[in-house]
Amino acid sequence: MADLLVVRGLRSGYGDAIVIDGVDVTVAEGRSLALLGRNGTGKTTLLTTLVGVTRRRDGDITLGGRLLNPLAPEQRAAAGIGWVPQERNIFRSLTVHENLTAVARAGAWTPDRVYGLFPRLAERRANLGTQLSGGEQQMLAVGRALVLNPRLLLLDEPLEGLAPIIVEELLAAIARIVRDEGLAAIIVEQNPARILPITDDAIVLERGRVVHTATSAALRADQHALDRLLAVGAAH
Repeated sequence: MADLLVVRGLRSGYGDAIVIDGVDVTVAEGRSLALLGRNGTGKTTLLTTLVGVTRRRDGDITLGGRLLNPLAPEQRAAAGIGWVPQERNIFRSLTVHENLTAVARAGAWTPDRVYGLFPRLAERRANLGTQLSGGEQQMLAVGRALVLNPRLLLLDEPLEGLAPIIVEELLAAIARIVRDEGLAAIIVEQNPARILPITDDAIVLERGRVVHTATSAALRADQHALDRLLAVGAAH
């Protein structure tokens, strides 16, 4: 399987501070990667560097063989990166349907397919963004990223702060996206027990560096590594 995203020697940060310090990451076509680590280890900064929001200091980022280093965020989106930040970034003054149609690009993912993935959004297609619950806003944020028809989907803690029933719905949807649809993805998540069962591979960051790489199944089965790297206790 061909490599889609290749990151080599990446260093990035804010002001004089280096947050990501020499990271190598590879995501193959159709593979999903769980990006794990304690709070403050650089997970979000890695994603924002990939999309071009955080300043890259050194290293290379390529997508499908194309060097992304010189590209602005909107150019990286056009090149095939879909991003769902923690802030969600939906258009709150537009309806659900307007949110989806305003950014849609030609491809397999259409607003109607998003409604099939998230029936709650179909029921609320005429509601404004301000009239949605937090979970519905998150579903809309994912839907907006999908209708861009990206080659690589970046999800930054998509389950954070949501009610358990919404977490289950979103997990099922993400599993469908990455497993059934085969969309390559990097997913940041605090709880490995949630994300390891539905992803292919996993890396753990510590102080801006990759300290562990494994298949998701292998890491899920390695309680010692989970305790040592993430201090999560039982992962099953």
